[in-house]
Amino acid sequence: MSHKNTEPTISDAALASMEQHADPLADDTIADILGPWPTGMPSADAPQWERIATVNRLFGEWTTNASIDGWTATGPGVDDTLATALQNYLATGQALPDWADARKIERAEKIFFDHGALSCILLFCASLPECYVIPDLSSVLHTAGQLEQHTEYRIRSTAAMIFPVMMHGGLTRGDGAGVAQILKVRLIHATIRNLIMRGKPESAVKDLLAQLNIVGAGQLGQLPGLPPKPTMYQALFARGWDLANDGLPCNQEELAYTLLTFGYVFLRSMRRLGIGLPAHDEEAYLHAWNVVGHILGIERELMVDTMDQAKDLMARMQARGRAEPVSPDPRPALGQALMATMATSIPWDIAKPFPQLMTRFLCGKATAGDLGLTQPVPWSSALLFWGVLLVARVVDWVLRLVLPRFSIVRTLTRILGYHFMSRVLMSQTRPLQLPSELLNQVDGVVHNWSDDPHVPKWINRIEDRLTTHGTWSLKLAASARPAAAAAPQPAATAQETA
Repeated sequence: MSHKNTEPTISDAALASMEQHADPLADDTIADILGPWPTGMPSADAPQWERIATVNRLFGEWTTNASIDGWTATGPGVDDTLATALQNYLATGQALPDWADARKIERAEKIFFDHGALSCILLFCASLPECYVIPDLSSVLHTAGQLEQHTEYRIRSTAAMIFPVMMHGGLTRGDGAGVAQILKVRLIHATIRNLIMRGKPESAVKDLLAQLNIVGAGQLGQLPGLPPKPTMYQALFARGWDLANDGLPCNQEELAYTLLTFGYVFLRSMRRLGIGLPAHDEEAYLHAWNVVGHILGIERELMVDTMDQAKDLMARMQARGRAEPVSPDPRPALGQALMATMATSIPWDIAKPFPQLMTRFLCGKATAGDLGLTQPVPWSSALLFWGVLLVARVVDWVLRLVLPRFSIVRTLTRILGYHFMSRVLMSQTRPLQLPSELLNQVDGVVHNWSDDPHVPKWINRIEDRLTTHGTWSLKLAASARPAAAAAPQPAATAQETA
């Protein structure tokens, strides 16, 4: 039974303090691995760069949840310090919280499976756009050039975590891979913090607190000596950071906000499309993402159990983020890069503005304004989008009186989702960065999305004409790179991979 709960999960004062909180387990692990940085811009042959590369290589061995249980680090570049740090990290981080409910997690997996391609279009027209609303988050992405220059790669990196997490057993079984993928992302966040703060974040916070009355305290200036074509690691190290005003990069508040975009924003979007879930299903979905948050190192008081709590917390976080915008504003470039990538995946010219229109509809005017998505679109595209959406909503409302699961809106979003998946996420020439065995599982899931079991057969035949006849599976494993070469790059961030 669902209980409506509008009580805030955390006070405003406590929420503000979360800017200075990070993740001691992951931060200590990376600090032990990298050691102290030299003064100034490190040279290209500094040992820290090689140790980051070694960790990135070892990520390729974390293929399933079973693979990280009792894992040992070996191979080139691995010394006792690095091995001990990673092994202790995995031993501590892989445990699920004692409040995890296996039945709710299983129900959340079923929801993801049932909604298939629709889940993907909501991810990229709602969850990711909302991620970029917080300026400090977008600023890190902009520095590394992640979405302007490598949009498709980073979108696939996001899917490379979401699929393992939400597939059956991803969080609860040894042959699942969700826990292993999350722990990679968690360590990536710690690497970003260490690079930007040029050392252990805890030390930077202590220095700030000791210098509160000193003008300019808590500010790391941009470093000179950056190479003409810097790596993403070098760009992050040299960028500078205002710790006093912006808090730590990838801090607890930002991580919790990102978690909301993958749980709450997905469910909110379902409601706005007129295909919302029962309250107990919504809470099961939020619960599964809370378990993800725990493994990701997010504190429990920043998690939500109901949609009302989620709405309240997200509104407060966005208000705080918008109150102190950064200059120059990186968000429009990120938003437009995301929209352009989705537009290229749609085969019909008249429908190419649909991702932007869908984002405006699902996220609202404020978010669209933040991301610079308010420019006019061709009148024919706008008329078709809003007209079809309105008619579909009316037809759905009428027919559901006799067919409760029927939804033309669902079919339309599945069609858009298919084209996006097949051209961006499921490309045979650029498969998701997952081991072959996991790609086989993803292929199986996508194959089962080929027909919608909740609509009459004639709807599926129409869908076939606008997508493809037969299976949606693309046999990704056949073109996948070896697992060791397919590890996520440590410049990824929460917005892209969690």
